[in-house]
Amino acid sequence: MEEEKNNYCQFPSQFRYDPVSQDWVIIAVGRGKRPEAFKNTRQKISISQQDCVFCNQKSEDQRKLVMVNGKVHKGLDLPPGWTLVVIPNKFPAFCPTQKIEKIKIGKFYRIMTAAGFCEVIITRGHDNHIFQMEIPQVKELIDAYQFRYIALKKEKFVNYISVFHNYGPEAGASQPHPHSQIITSPFVDVDLTRSLVMAKRYRAKNKKCIYCEMNKWEMKEKSRIVFENEHFLAICPFASKTAFETIISPKKHFSRFEEITEEMKWSLAEVFRTVLGKIKNGLNDPSFNYYLHTSPADGKKHPYHHWHWTIFPRIGIQAGFEIGTKMEISAIEPEAAAEYLRDQSA
Repeated sequence: MEEEKNNYCQFPSQFRYDPVSQDWVIIAVGRGKRPEAFKNTRQKISISQQDCVFCNQKSEDQRKLVMVNGKVHKGLDLPPGWTLVVIPNKFPAFCPTQKIEKIKIGKFYRIMTAAGFCEVIITRGHDNHIFQMEIPQVKELIDAYQFRYIALKKEKFVNYISVFHNYGPEAGASQPHPHSQIITSPFVDVDLTRSLVMAKRYRAKNKKCIYCEMNKWEMKEKSRIVFENEHFLAICPFASKTAFETIISPKKHFSRFEEITEEMKWSLAEVFRTVLGKIKNGLNDPSFNYYLHTSPADGKKHPYHHWHWTIFPRIGIQAGFEIGTKMEISAIEPEAAAEYLRDQSA
């Protein structure tokens, strides 16, 4: 019979279980790395403002949203004082269509039209990243996520909407100018599907949200909390898939990100600005991704789900074991990672 213990950090290396994804991860603390050892030592790619395509947008760009200091600009022209703009990706992975074609290839294989929308959300400052922005600028970015999410979920063949941000070459950022992306798909992401199944199963058995229950535990233990405010909790999850992984989730139960209130957006902006600032300063400006997990835009109700953002610093490199087994290895305990980040300035 498994025994519950609070001194689990004494083990030199540990398998840790994520009850939502059902993944096991490996916390290889036996490798003996101190938090400072994870600091980034790689150089960033630099493109001048003069050569930047996001700074020098073309008049023919088909803009979907233009904002000026937190307010939506009524036209789709680009006024001199613009602060944020959303445009279609010029090199999209998916393309809008009015019909999905399906083809069967031989006995096993199938092809279907990759239907979807790909958009780029561009903020004005060429070198002004989220960890450098003022809170109102971060809030404007969150506004844009919400506006475009609500607009895209009404489109045909949109059942899943991915909102994400890549920063740095190791995170796949092809342009150093700050930008986020939104991609829609007729399919629901496999990782989210698995989380939905587990959350629904837990709700049916326990009449409670598994995410809310885990948040209550984290607020009681406190050892993995990086930052919190009235509405949000930022933690290094118990079964972190990478060193300094951080999850930001609402303290109260909400299943859909697009229903976020104005008050919550201000709180979320503060958490994003603070946590990313701590990661930047504490780890010497590493590459990172962050992405949204929210209920699908499939028209169904998912009251058991609890939306959240994941920040994924690109600290290490996946090797043969991780790729072959689909088990991640992190060389620092989440408790030590959270303590280190708490002590960093933002």
